[in-house]
Amino acid sequence: MADVARRGASSPRELTRVAERISFIYLERCTVHREDNAITAEDAEGTTHIPSATIGTLLLGPGTRITHQAMSVLGDSGAAVAWVGEQGVRYYAGGRSLNRSAALLEAQATRWANRRTRLEVARRMYRLRFPEEDPSGLSRQELLGREGHRVKECYRSEARRTGVPWNGRHYIPGDFAGGDAPNQAVTAAAQCMYGIAHAVVAALGCSPGLGFVHSGHELSFVLDVADLYKTEIGIPVAFDVAADSIEDVGSRTRRALRDRINKAGLLDRCVQDIKDLLLAGQTQMENGEDLEVLGGQDRVMLRTDRDMSVPAGRNYAEAEVSW
Repeated sequence: MADVARRGASSPRELTRVAERISFIYLERCTVHREDNAITAEDAEGTTHIPSATIGTLLLGPGTRITHQAMSVLGDSGAAVAWVGEQGVRYYAGGRSLNRSAALLEAQATRWANRRTRLEVARRMYRLRFPEEDPSGLSRQELLGREGHRVKECYRSEARRTGVPWNGRHYIPGDFAGGDAPNQAVTAAAQCMYGIAHAVVAALGCSPGLGFVHSGHELSFVLDVADLYKTEIGIPVAFDVAADSIEDVGSRTRRALRDRINKAGLLDRCVQDIKDLLLAGQTQMENGEDLEVLGGQDRVMLRTDRDMSVPAGRNYAEAEVSW
C-alpha cells in the first residue's frame, strides 16, 4: 500500500528544482517522442533533443502529436504540459508535484479554511504587488477596489510609455482576433502567466483551486499567483510587443515574455513567494523539517486524534499506543 506514493525512476535529489528550470518551451507542428530521459521534437527540418528535467511547462501548439512514453517521462520529471492554441494559451494538464511532502498543501488548506487567515494572505498578496501601499485593515471589497484602480492605471501608464493607443480592456473568450493589438498581447501574456503559475503551483504540490483572492474556480490559486506579476511583467511586456508591430502578436508575446521571465529569474521568485505566503515566514515546519528540503522524503504518514503523525504501512489493530 505504501508503494502507491512512490515515484518512478527519479528520486527527489535527481529532479531539477522548479526555480532552476526553463519557464516554458513552445512546440508546434511536430511529433514529440521520448529518448532516454529526454524528449525529442521531430518535424520536417529534423529532430531536436530537449532534457525533460529542464522544462517548467511544455506548450504543445497546433499540429503537435505526443507519445505515451514522452508524457510518461514528463510526468516523472514534474513538468507541466499544456495543449494550446496558435494565438492564445490555455492550460489543460500538469505533471506530478516535485514535492514528496504535503506540508505546503496542508498549510494552504489551513489558511484557506479560516476567513481571517484567508484575508491575511490576500492582503500579503496585495502588498507583494504594490509594496508602497499598506493594505493592513482593508476589507476584501477595499482590496478589490484598489487593485482595480492600480491595474487600470498600469494600462494607461504603459500606453503613455510605449505610445500605443489604449481604449480599455476588451476580451471576448474564444475570440482572440476580435481585440486590437494591445488587447491581444495582454491576453496572450496573461494566459502564458497562468500556465507558468500553474506549473509552479503543481510542482510545489499546492492545490490549484484553493484561492485567496479568486474563488470558485478550479484554478483560483493559479490566478492568484499569476496576478502577483501582472503589472510588473505581463502588462509591460504586452505593450512593448504591441508597440513593435501589430502582426503575429500572440507568438511574439510568448517569446518576449519567456525571455523576460528567464532573465528575471521569475520561477525562483515565484517559489519563494508561495512559500512566504503560505508559511508566513516560518523557517521550520512543526515536525522539524527544513523548508529548503521540503518533500525530500518519499513517505506516507497517518494522522492521529491528537494531531500526531505515525508511519503508514503497518497494522495498528493490536497496537498499544496512546494517541
